[in-house]
Amino acid sequence: MADTSNSTGEAMKRMAIGIVALVVLTALLYFVAPDSFYPWAKAIHVIAVISWMAGMLYLPRLFVYHVDAAKGSVQSETFKVMERRLLRAIINPAMIVTWVFGLWLAWKGFGFQGGWLHAKIAAVLLLSGLHGYLAGAVRKFAEDKNEKPARHWRIVNEIPTLLMIVIVVLVVVKPF
Repeated sequence: MADTSNSTGEAMKRMAIGIVALVVLTALLYFVAPDSFYPWAKAIHVIAVISWMAGMLYLPRLFVYHVDAAKGSVQSETFKVMERRLLRAIINPAMIVTWVFGLWLAWKGFGFQGGWLHAKIAAVLLLSGLHGYLAGAVRKFAEDKNEKPARHWRIVNEIPTLLMIVIVVLVVVKPF
C-alpha cells in the first residue's frame, strides 16, 4: 500500500506542476500578446474539453468492470487506484480548465449573449452535475459501498456522449 500511496503522491505532484505551468504560460501569453490570446484560449478550451470528455467516457466504463471484481481483491484495489487517479489527475483539472476558459470565451467573444450559448451552458452544467455524481461513485467504490449494478453504469456511460453531441451541435450550428 505504501508504494501505491507514494506513486499517487508523485502523480498528484506532477499534475499540480502541470496546472501551475499552464496557468503561468497562459498568464504570460495574455499579458505579452493580448490581441492574439483569444484563439489560444479557444485552443486550450478545446483541449480541456477533449480531456474532460475522455475521462467522463472512461470512468463509468471502469465502474462496469469494477462491479464484477470481488471486494478486497487485487483487481478491485487496482480499479480503485485507476478511478481515483483518473478523477483527480485528468477529469477534475480538465473540468476546471474547461469552465475557466469557456466562461472567459463566452464573455469575451459573445458577451454571454445568444440562446445557443445559454443552452450550451445549461448542457455543460448537466455534464458538471454528472461529473459530481461520478466523483461520489469513486468515493463509494473506494469504500466498497457501491450498490449499483453494471447495467446502471452502462446506461450512465451514455449520458456524457449525448450531452457532448448536444454541446457540439449548439456550438457549431448555433441553431438559435
